[in-house]
Amino acid sequence: MGDKAGQLKITLLKSKHGQLANIAASVSGLGLRKRHQSVTVADSPQNRGMAKTAEHLLKVEKANS
Repeated sequence: MGDKAGQLKITLLKSKHGQLANIAASVSGLGLRKRHQSVTVADSPQNRGMAKTAEHLLKVEKANS
């Protein structure tokens, strides 16, 4: 299932402190808590939308698998 849909590796580069509530919520929704933490999530429209909302704080790349 994960191989067909694809995966994204998302890393939080900057703090969400001081950001608008919807941006902080998107970062938390992706499962990120600390700076420089990385998570692997499914490449879905929902996850891409959350990443787009906070794109100035994140590094998004295709996961290797």
